[in-house]
Amino acid sequence: MSSQLTLIALANAPIPAEFNTTLLKHAKVLGVDIASDKQLLPHSKYFTSRWTIAQDLMPEARMVMRDIAAGYQADLAFLSPGFKPEKIRVLAMDMDSTLINIECIDEIADFTGKKAAVAEITEATMRGEIRDFKESLRRRVALLAGVNADVLESVYRERLRPNPGAFELLAGAKERGLYTLLVSGGFTFFTEKLQRDLGFQQTQANTLEIIDGKLTGKVIGKIVDGAAKAAYLDEACNLLNCDKKNAITMGDGSNDLPMMTGSGISIAYKAKPIVKEKADVAFDQVGLDAALLLIAK
Repeated sequence: MSSQLTLIALANAPIPAEFNTTLLKHAKVLGVDIASDKQLLPHSKYFTSRWTIAQDLMPEARMVMRDIAAGYQADLAFLSPGFKPEKIRVLAMDMDSTLINIECIDEIADFTGKKAAVAEITEATMRGEIRDFKESLRRRVALLAGVNADVLESVYRERLRPNPGAFELLAGAKERGLYTLLVSGGFTFFTEKLQRDLGFQQTQANTLEIIDGKLTGKVIGKIVDGAAKAAYLDEACNLLNCDKKNAITMGDGSNDLPMMTGSGISIAYKAKPIVKEKADVAFDQVGLDAALLLIAK
């Protein structure tokens, strides 16, 4: 097994030679032994560069390198020495602000004039400032009491859009025979429609209570929080007789970290700083389907 860390830059446009020069210069300052790698990734709509690093990197060094990449409109992936793309069997991902462009609960609240109040709690939760996700969700859902259930369909039809590369990611995962899991702290109304439209094999989320055509402000059953997301991933892996190291995970908020931590490769998609710091990969420039390059066999 190689002891070298692999560093991959991904961008929507050709990566200038200046980026390589700047990265190598800063690596030297950081005391990092880095070398260009001529191995090519499969052809795609994205542009890539690749390096090997002879030692592990501190989180601070990774953030410096990511900041350099951002200056050249590129994203960075740090692949561990033991990472084997051919061993990946599961794709597990979050929904709100990862797979799709919105936080569904915020948009539902917008129809009642309460978006600001709900979004404030949502943001604080995703940043990790509110650590009890279950209590956070209950507080937000309570603000939706009395909302007409038809609003859910309006949000899906008028405001929800899959993020760039979502359809391509799911098609590529299916082509590779991956088990696809959408696991969300959001709501089943949306995950079930996305399962139908994008082809996920399994979805897990929270169920809003609806009585007489209106939201009651309550959630039915157990709440899907960070621990539940991780448990659903473990169950999917057990079903396939593999473990978390055989999964690629994607998320953007702190409640995704239990699922992402310890997976074969974790991807933070336009994520909060606490998630980007801990993830193997941070996508801010490229689309979701760039993940397929990292698991190409």
